[in-house]
Amino acid sequence: MPVRIDKYLWCIRVFKSRTLAGEACDSGKVKIDDTRIKPSRLIKPGDIITVQQGYVKRTFKVIDLLEKRVSAPLVKNYALDITPREELDKLQTERFVSYQSKFKGTGRPTKKDRRLIDRMKS
Repeated sequence: MPVRIDKYLWCIRVFKSRTLAGEACDSGKVKIDDTRIKPSRLIKPGDIITVQQGYVKRTFKVIDLLEKRVSAPLVKNYALDITPREELDKLQTERFVSYQSKFKGTGRPTKKDRRLIDRMKS
């Protein structure tokens, strides 16, 4: 039984919804063998899928097809994550950078900060 790429990516939990998976395919962020594809593209075992998510380019190999979304521990039976180590390191760096940008002194002052400012002024 053939499966659409958007449904497959949703089933193996790459995207939170099938709509997001379809939009990623339409915008060219999903490729099979370095070729842009439509959400209706049918996949088969052995296909290599590349998904661009932010700075990270994740790569999956289709092991088996499925029709329904499965729990996270069962995903390994249907898709093999063959993302290079360098790409996964980018993901860690991105998380650290976004954490660093949330330090105090950036953006609007919090309620606590405003109280301290008011105390200093009076």
